[in-house]
Amino acid sequence: MFRFEHTILLLVLVLIPVFVLLYWAVIRWKKRIVSRIGDPVLVKQLISNYSPARFRWKFIMVVIAFVLGAIGLANLQRADQIAQINRQGVDVMIALDVSKSMLAEDIQPNRLQRAKLLVNKLIDELDNDKIGLVVFAGRAYLQMPLTSDHSAAKMYVNAASTASVPTQGTVIGEALQICNNAFDKEQKKFKAVILISDGEDHDEKAVEIAKTMAEDGVLLHTIGVGTSSGAQIIDPDTKEVKKNADGTPVITRVNEKELMDLAVTGNGSFQLLADADAAVSRVLKEIDGMEKKTINDNSLLNYRSFFPWFLGAAILILILELLYPERKSLAV
Repeated sequence: MFRFEHTILLLVLVLIPVFVLLYWAVIRWKKRIVSRIGDPVLVKQLISNYSPARFRWKFIMVVIAFVLGAIGLANLQRADQIAQINRQGVDVMIALDVSKSMLAEDIQPNRLQRAKLLVNKLIDELDNDKIGLVVFAGRAYLQMPLTSDHSAAKMYVNAASTASVPTQGTVIGEALQICNNAFDKEQKKFKAVILISDGEDHDEKAVEIAKTMAEDGVLLHTIGVGTSSGAQIIDPDTKEVKKNADGTPVITRVNEKELMDLAVTGNGSFQLLADADAAVSRVLKEIDGMEKKTINDNSLLNYRSFFPWFLGAAILILILELLYPERKSLAV
């Protein structure tokens, strides 16, 4: 099994057409210069030892060296040893609200930052489980399918922001549907969804989808972010307070009833996010009480890197290109 940095190889694929266009531009430039020098017969005699084929080969050598060098920088590796790791766990999808109401500062520093702190703590504790992430506001998007790569999960969580979903609103139902679709439909257990939201906008479809999830064996735990007294919403771009049509400031409050109804329908638990550690402990207690399944993972060990070979070949080809003349020897 091989692995490498995909970004670098993607850059190579983008730059190769640029090299081809550059080669074509140089050929046209040379032809234009030749046509401007003077008498064609005389010019042909003056450049009789110039070889277009040799120039073409020099270009091909440079491109090959570039590709080999890029593959070397991508650090192509092969796993020489594979260790099978079996552990007991469940599949956990996390649905994170990133609507602008999550910027309210009724809990510090704001609702979204506290929610992300909570999710990171959860990921640290769910080390035997597969984790997936959905972010939602006016639309819902699967940011990461179920995976055992918890480092990648935390990366996606830390990158989540109100800019992740341009459409505003709180489509909890759509987020739950995407979470449910991410699970194995053939299994009727080992599945849980953790919904983290202020639940501000009422979503009529959410309860229906929570009922369907319960029928599919998914436990739904909801965590409310915010306070009943609420707070104003400050736009992160303009730094101005969001206002209603009549000019009064918008006050956003956590919708405890909707989140509680969802948890009851989904055979799970509801809690307000007051303390991240306490919230994590309660969710973990619920998940630890679930029946576990065996999760098989391949742990790849002792990677062998091939970059010295590719970089060495690239350097050798560049040296040969420098030594390879563009002009051919004339017969005496």
